[in-house]
Amino acid sequence: MPASFNNYFEPFVGGGALFFNIAPKKATINDSNSELMCVYKCLKNDKAFELLKQELKKHEENHTEEYYYQIRLMDQNENFLSLPDYIRAGRMIYLNKACFNGLYRVNSKGYFNVPSGKKAKVKTFDEDNFDALHEYFKTNDIKVMNVDFENATKDAKEGDLVYFDPPYDTLDNKDSFTAYSKNDFGKDEQKRLADVYKELSNKGVYVMLSNHNTSYIQELYKDFNIHVVSAKRMINSDAKGRGDVEEVIITNF
Repeated sequence: MPASFNNYFEPFVGGGALFFNIAPKKATINDSNSELMCVYKCLKNDKAFELLKQELKKHEENHTEEYYYQIRLMDQNENFLSLPDYIRAGRMIYLNKACFNGLYRVNSKGYFNVPSGKKAKVKTFDEDNFDALHEYFKTNDIKVMNVDFENATKDAKEGDLVYFDPPYDTLDNKDSFTAYSKNDFGKDEQKRLADVYKELSNKGVYVMLSNHNTSYIQELYKDFNIHVVSAKRMINSDAKGRGDVEEVIITNF
């Protein structure tokens, strides 16, 4: 990472591992997963935060196999998207903690379709950690968005840092998982992302990107610094697919 930078942008924030590690004072975070962004919105807002905690405790108390599938079905209701953020956020976290392998996956219609993890009890959150997250969002200038990655970076200026952690390119000779949303992130999207990367770089923005080490990604970013790293894969339906894979961290600095 650069020794110093101004604002931080993460257009595919996901679980925010790097974002929370850096804990910037001013940032824009974004993801195409609207359920996930409901969680971040609740962490910012005092009232929604308290309601989210109550919602999660309710899910913990009611948890059974049957209850899991009832909650999973909620997104098939035509009014689902108009539900308050804290209800959608509570459902998202509960399903993540109660489902098989903590996987997030939707079908072609955008409905969550991961089976139950068959747990007798589910703990949905750690109170101290949650309170610390809420305090961080309250005391810093963090913008939460749910737009296309290109729109999420349009305000980035010279001296800012943008970190792209997109759905990864499919590994050569292997199936890769990209179904975090109903719109799969294929080769055309990887190419569009590379174009945005170059535009930002030309503006003097620090840009960093993670991806699989594939010949396609190597070609798209051949004009930049490509660092090859080894990463572990813990989630795969086929045990042979778990273990070390090569990833790249691509920087313009």
